[in-house]
Amino acid sequence: MSQLTNDTFLRALMREPVDYTPVWMMRQAGRYLPEYRATREKAGSFMALCKNPELACEVTLQPLERFPLDAAILFSDILTVPDAMGLGLYFADGEGPHFERPVRTAADVERIAVPDPEGELKYVMDAVSTIRRELKGRVPLIGFSGSPWTLATYMVEGSGSKNFSHIKGMMFDRPDLLHSLLAKTADSVASYLNAQIARGAQATMIFDTWGGSLAPANYREFSLAYMQRVIEGLTRESEGRKVPVILFTKNGGQWLGDMAKTGCDALGVDWTTDLSDARRMVEDRVALQGNLDPCTLYASPERIREEVARVLASYGHGNGHVFNLGHGITPDVNPEHAGAMVAAVHELSRAYHL
Repeated sequence: MSQLTNDTFLRALMREPVDYTPVWMMRQAGRYLPEYRATREKAGSFMALCKNPELACEVTLQPLERFPLDAAILFSDILTVPDAMGLGLYFADGEGPHFERPVRTAADVERIAVPDPEGELKYVMDAVSTIRRELKGRVPLIGFSGSPWTLATYMVEGSGSKNFSHIKGMMFDRPDLLHSLLAKTADSVASYLNAQIARGAQATMIFDTWGGSLAPANYREFSLAYMQRVIEGLTRESEGRKVPVILFTKNGGQWLGDMAKTGCDALGVDWTTDLSDARRMVEDRVALQGNLDPCTLYASPERIREEVARVLASYGHGNGHVFNLGHGITPDVNPEHAGAMVAAVHELSRAYHL
């Protein structure tokens, strides 16, 4: 596979010296880009886009054509794994994802199996290979998955949820059943990420979107423990270099110290925690990624630049910072504003790496 022209992102994750702070955006391939919307229309549906390796590659590369980003992230969806477990994923218009067969009983948990990533999920692996080939070493490719807890919330609820009544009911009433489900899900995630690494992913990220809905003791038992199980099962070296892993729990700033002990290389931080506080909590054991409020991108380019400066100052001097939004870019942002953010990061961050 081709050598990397720009490995700043990987070096920052390993807390090695860099000339500037690298930057990418969660959901950087997405609806805010008119070219993405055109490709999605050509595909016919969101899942048809995910399942077409050539088109998934096309949308993965679109933001890199517009902005000098320091990483690409595989275009896919976190729910591909539960779908491959036989739960029947479908998207209702304006309602988001649903599963035809939610997991509610012991028999349901028994029925699901760890999917073969080169079988039911081969379309994702083919997308990874295609993207690596087409990147030609410009920047690293990030592979990803949802966390076991986050995937389980959709699997048990059957769709998105505001209060997680079904899965929390299972957690309090049948913790043994939930542990059984989470163990299968964690093994599925580890297998899925390892297959992405084998196909060419150079870093991985675990998205724990709903871990922040848990009380601290429940978070450690039902979310963090299973992310650690995933990390312990991951391939950590490929193509002669380390494959860093990033953990991100939305609304999980209070647990960063615990998260840093999992064996991960970096932690995503949302905008509700200052990077200076996060850095103290993790005692420089891991790199940090974040954490501009995505809504900043609705402001003028001048104001965006000021907020970028504030985030960079909050992290301060030294290695181990990857600039990102504190969550995914929102669909109605002006792409030029995203470009202003990227330019400001590249320009203003150099002073922190002298």
